[in-house]
Amino acid sequence: MTTGAPTSPYSARPPRSRLSRFLPLGVAAWLVLEIWLLTLVAGAAGGFTVFLLLVAGFVLGSVVIKRAGRRAFRRLSETLGGRQDDPGSKGGEGGNGLTMLAGLLLMLPGLISDALGLLLLIPPVQKAVRGLTESAIHRRLRSVTPGSFGDAYQQARMHRPDGKVVQGEVIRDEPPAGAPEEPRPPLTR
Repeated sequence: MTTGAPTSPYSARPPRSRLSRFLPLGVAAWLVLEIWLLTLVAGAAGGFTVFLLLVAGFVLGSVVIKRAGRRAFRRLSETLGGRQDDPGSKGGEGGNGLTMLAGLLLMLPGLISDALGLLLLIPPVQKAVRGLTESAIHRRLRSVTPGSFGDAYQQARMHRPDGKVVQGEVIRDEPPAGAPEEPRPPLTR
């Protein structure tokens, strides 16, 4: 005779994704590496130099984020005001999101994050990262399963004969074939 509680079919946890499995380990390794590198630089150049590097990274990061935020707000106000220069252009060099990410990486204390932030400020690197990100998103949207959010996104796009894409939803008023036609009762309180 068993004395355990019956197991529910819903008690099994779904398998963890690769990202959720290795992300905490990656963050911990990154933190240890940042601290180790800071102690190496402090041993070679002194603690005050490391402090100045961290403060300079924070100030530079805040300037970069402020500049990208102003540029994004200016583009938004131009778009809402109807003063777009060229309707086919992307609005200049683009990359406000990556510029803000670069500023955030500069603001984080650590030399590796500063190096990554400075790399993201270089326009060819931004273009390459943007291309890789867009292709990864498109690949992910193509491989979605039916019934998911990405599938709904794919179904909501309609292509017109002139090549324009119209986003919308089709709502049919007629009942489906084979459905009994019953009059709807009036709305009453």
